[in-house]
Amino acid sequence: MCGAVVEEMSSAAAPPVYPVAADVGAGMGFFDGLLGSRSADFDSGSAASNAIELTKRHHQVSLTKQGAATGNLRVNLTWRMRTSDIGGPHRESLLRHPFKALRPPEVLGHSQSMVNVDLDLGCLYELADGTKGVVQPLGGLLGDVNAPPYVKLSGDDRFGSASGETMYVNLDHRDDIKRLLVFVYIYDQTPAFDRTHAMVTLFPSNGPRIEVGLDERHPQARSCAVVMIENVKGELIVRREVRFVYGFQGELDRLYGWGLQWGRGYKTKVEK
Repeated sequence: MCGAVVEEMSSAAAPPVYPVAADVGAGMGFFDGLLGSRSADFDSGSAASNAIELTKRHHQVSLTKQGAATGNLRVNLTWRMRTSDIGGPHRESLLRHPFKALRPPEVLGHSQSMVNVDLDLGCLYELADGTKGVVQPLGGLLGDVNAPPYVKLSGDDRFGSASGETMYVNLDHRDDIKRLLVFVYIYDQTPAFDRTHAMVTLFPSNGPRIEVGLDERHPQARSCAVVMIENVKGELIVRREVRFVYGFQGELDRLYGWGLQWGRGYKTKVEK
């Protein structure tokens, strides 16, 4: 039941790695341990934003109760550089520039020349038949949205474009899914998560989007379990995790009990 999977490692420390996933050809591992939720179990944004923010206090929401447990669930990772990393906002005299106080802080684009950031979106999955595995850029394990594991990664954004990285989950096959763990990890020599403002947003086929911010300060963390999506007695529940670890995918696997085997791997170089 086990095959090889690759996990990411810093090139400065050791050759990067990717997991040796159980039944890589058959499916990939899903998130575990999501509980049922009530309408009061989340923070909702304004009507204009049409968003639900998952927080430590209000950490889960039921897609089934929201009428959003069908169609393709889009999961998007975006990030941008913190302004403090480029010297922070400049203070200028309000007498000389009175209207600058009304402007929002400028956020510079997140290009490779400004900050060496490569965040990757991935998903450990476990199917109802026991098949486990991973969907991630490393190793080219991009999945399939119309066949097991019913999770598909659209590609690998290495430089933090405006669109970020996107994954699709086919919820029309929700009965085939036991649990999915959406995670984010840092590839190569990026210093830390606290260098960026990262956000994972879930866009169901119906109802408000679900936002999970990764703004906690963990300077040495390399990976973060973001949300668990679990089928609990036919109800699809999304639960905020936001658990940072100092290792790579293999450490997340051990934390959540996936039981895959992991080996080292790396990405091919690209032209800058």
